[in-house]
Amino acid sequence: MDVNELIVNWCPRRITEDTKKCFELEKMENKTLEVVEIFAGVGGFRLGLEKHNYKVIWSNQWEPTTKTQHASMVYEARFGSENHSNQDIATVPTNEIPDCDVLCGGFPCQDYSVATTLTNSKGLKGKKGVLWWSIHRILEEKVNKPKYLFLENVDRLLKSPASQRGRDFAVMLQSLNELGYAVEWRVINAAEYGMPQRRRRIFILGYHKSTEIYKRLVKSDKLDWITKDGTIATSFPVTKKNALFTPSIELKGDLVDITNNFNKKGTDSPFENTGIMVNGVVTTIKTEPKYNGDFVVLGEILQNGKLTPEFYIPEEDKERWEYLKGAKSLDRVSKNGHKYKYSEGGMVYPDSLDRPSRTIITGEGGKSPSRFKHVVKTKKGLRRLTPIELERLNMFPDNHTKLEGITDAKRAFFMGNALVVGVVEKIGKQLHNQVYKYEYAEI
Repeated sequence: MDVNELIVNWCPRRITEDTKKCFELEKMENKTLEVVEIFAGVGGFRLGLEKHNYKVIWSNQWEPTTKTQHASMVYEARFGSENHSNQDIATVPTNEIPDCDVLCGGFPCQDYSVATTLTNSKGLKGKKGVLWWSIHRILEEKVNKPKYLFLENVDRLLKSPASQRGRDFAVMLQSLNELGYAVEWRVINAAEYGMPQRRRRIFILGYHKSTEIYKRLVKSDKLDWITKDGTIATSFPVTKKNALFTPSIELKGDLVDITNNFNKKGTDSPFENTGIMVNGVVTTIKTEPKYNGDFVVLGEILQNGKLTPEFYIPEEDKERWEYLKGAKSLDRVSKNGHKYKYSEGGMVYPDSLDRPSRTIITGEGGKSPSRFKHVVKTKKGLRRLTPIELERLNMFPDNHTKLEGITDAKRAFFMGNALVVGVVEKIGKQLHNQVYKYEYAEI
């Protein structure tokens, strides 16, 4: 009799039960969560999530301002056309969108973009901002609602519009509350956690009331969840900043009431960079990143070897580049005839190679001089960043957006709209861990 037979014969019941338990645990730990990805762009969410037991079962990408759907073309080239929709999401019937575990997307942020002033921002009432209601419609009409939501937007969402700071975010939170979700959020600057780009975005997780995570969150110490126990806190550790007390906000009234009255007389948004919402009560504090690892800087992602000439700045354009990057004070006249002084400070020029890069913008491509485009100094002279370098700053694979018929300027535009894949990857990993930990804790 070998050792295994001896053990089994000695204690067959214990071995059988423990083995079964181990098999069940291993099965649940490796369970694949099914994902629907909307506002998919060129697939940043998918790249991050599918590294950790997620599978995108349906996706949608539609750009209403262009006839040729370039982003959708890239998405299909990288992930295939099966179960991919290139149709305005507002026109896609909910019953054509499959049930899923996770609904994710970087819903359109043009109305909150730093490229426009906050005063002119239209928020949820803007041309593209109304697409939030496509998410709302899907969640409202689904009988089997997604258990988890994973959304991304620009951090301006927390303080728009200028006339009612924080109103748009309050509308979103209350709409999710009415649909049966608890929410946690954090504004994350990828560079503060070692990633190569200083890109600040708000990441939002939602938990449906049918899930164990929701039930745990209801019972939790809210400050502990925000600072150490929650999905985002375990992904990106933080410290509290001057939190002598934990403020809470009760969202009162329906969506019309909030739209009309939320923070109507306030000068500042009540929402800090970190928070949760459970049963209409918001707990929010200011946090700071806690990170002790390595940092990737701009110089580390630059391509080596020969580059095509169009990326180098011609001698005749250098003076224009220097002017646009420099400090200036200009006399201007508003539309109503009011004269005012417009001032802007100087920018580091060329960009520092020993720091993470500045935020990539959609206008990063093209040869024309610009205040906001990146310029680096190399042995061969000053030059703009290449599409591959822009992809690396968002942690995409090299040449992810390279496709016949897609210009370098369009590839740069994609990266200006994209998210940092590494952030999605880390949050996605912890979300899966939380699902495994809580949903199957009884095994």
